[in-house]
Amino acid sequence: MAVSDKAGPRVTGLGGVFYVVRDPEATRAWYRETLGIDGPYGPQFAWANEPRAHPYSLISHFADDQYIRPGTGGFMINLRVDDVAGLAAMLRDKGVEILGEADEGYGKFAWLLDPDGVKIELWEQVEDSLP
Repeated sequence: MAVSDKAGPRVTGLGGVFYVVRDPEATRAWYRETLGIDGPYGPQFAWANEPRAHPYSLISHFADDQYIRPGTGGFMINLRVDDVAGLAAMLRDKGVEILGEADEGYGKFAWLLDPDGVKIELWEQVEDSLP
């Protein structure tokens, strides 16, 4: 299914999949050595067809579920968005609880839970923020 062409803030693609492993460094090494996928935050994929400079998606591994909480599934889905503040406001208007928001310099974030308790991270990549 294609991403909606509707005006306004929207999800533009998959930002990444984050999940808990026993040894994040060993898992990242496996992805690097076995699959040839590497990046500063773990296995990373560059996007060639998005207008934003240096867009990417990644697989990120954590030693515990602290970053994933209050999600309950042991993993978190990161979705790329074009306007995180606007989308968070739209979701609040629909009655969705936004768990928090942050600007980390390389990107802007907001978090929510889906109906099954899976944590969703909304990520707006800042222009030219290739880590």
